[in-house]
Amino acid sequence: MRALLVPADGVPQPVSAADIDERTARAAAGLAARGVKPGFVVVVRLPKSLEWLVAMRALWRLGAIAVACPHQLTERDVEDRMHRSGAATALLEPADVPGEPAGAPPPSVELGPSAPAFLLFTSGTEGEPKAALHARSYAAANRLQTERWMGVRAADRIWCTAAAGWSKSLRNVWLAAELTGAETVIHEGRFDAAERLRLLAELRPQVLCMSPTEYRMCAAADGFGARPLPELREAVAAGEALDAATVERWREAYGVTVRDGYGQTETGALAGVPAGGAGPAGAIGRALPGVELEVRQGGELWTRAASVPTFFSGYWDDAEATRTRLEDGWWQTGDLAREEDGVLWFAGRADDVISSSGYRIGPGEVEEALRSHPAVQECAVVGIADAERGQIVHADVIAAPGTAAGDELAEELRRHVRTVTAPYKYPRSLRFVRSLPRTATGKVRRSAVRDDLAAHHEGVAEPTDGTWGPGP
Repeated sequence: MRALLVPADGVPQPVSAADIDERTARAAAGLAARGVKPGFVVVVRLPKSLEWLVAMRALWRLGAIAVACPHQLTERDVEDRMHRSGAATALLEPADVPGEPAGAPPPSVELGPSAPAFLLFTSGTEGEPKAALHARSYAAANRLQTERWMGVRAADRIWCTAAAGWSKSLRNVWLAAELTGAETVIHEGRFDAAERLRLLAELRPQVLCMSPTEYRMCAAADGFGARPLPELREAVAAGEALDAATVERWREAYGVTVRDGYGQTETGALAGVPAGGAGPAGAIGRALPGVELEVRQGGELWTRAASVPTFFSGYWDDAEATRTRLEDGWWQTGDLAREEDGVLWFAGRADDVISSSGYRIGPGEVEEALRSHPAVQECAVVGIADAERGQIVHADVIAAPGTAAGDELAEELRRHVRTVTAPYKYPRSLRFVRSLPRTATGKVRRSAVRDDLAAHHEGVAEPTDGTWGPGP
């Protein structure tokens, strides 16, 4: 594989396959000298950078298990990931990745396809995210979506804008280029719609993978369509619903059809509008070749685990949680869909996971962060519709006795959430309430919170402040 490193404020730098291999060998030697060996669990919380790519390749070479984490996770989040995974060490900053010679590089470890390789944390609905374990077979199995959905060819330049640490960056920033020999773009800067359009014209990728939010924000930016993108052959999106209006705007401006796709952390890619093809605007496409999908009673999408080459090995140290979602070999995705002549349309979540700007956010994590503030007595977090981000995080908060509820406290709570957990989880909408709707057993009824918001159009929405980044 090859890379094109694009610094936030600098000149793009091509990185050859030989250079990447050499850097990987040095990193593997350095990590081996620190005691990393097959089966060791290593947390990787690095920014999108060449060091991230090298670290993931080096850990693969050593046979270690990489716990891929978004760089925005706080120290508290990292400590939790390390404790729950039993990680022996962590790579938290680029300087943690060995770059100087440290003796002869160890040979690549030869392990079977069922050996563990990656731990990817999901978003939970009621509390801690679950750690999904993927075996080494996951890497080669991603060729299915790389070729049949993304449409990557060996001579291509791929730009997947997903932040490092998400399953989409693992699949589409690293593995898509690794499997095909293509060049992957590593842009170290934050998202800015005008800059993104400029870079697309200058970098001229053949394959583009962005979140629907990024496609929408680019389509609304000044200069959209002003410079042609004649080499852009394939454009794909995933992580949240892709609206038909955005698809049409990109088709009119650049002559390219943005194709949707669908998958999960546990399953990898399951469906998509095929490469080189087109589907009804807004559809997530058809099941990938060989993958069996069914829309069952109630509209939930199920997949036969044995038909999915990238299906996970199970939740880390939680066999019961795995069993509860498997029934006669079929996996309950928790997502709702409808099917028309074999074409699937995403209809939302069956649970409370919030999909915002491509991020999947468990409300339990946000509630925990809010409750850690002394001014919060109780709270409930839900997702509410947003034209730009798909959904935003909303919180209903009961203020602690003696606390003055108002705009000042609302802003303080937003800052607090951004401090104690990843900043993309903070509530852009927040209101203070006297009570929360509960079931007979005392559980908060999030559906009732959503219904009340819809009925009264309440909530104090915060304007975009630039703290979000592209999701998985």
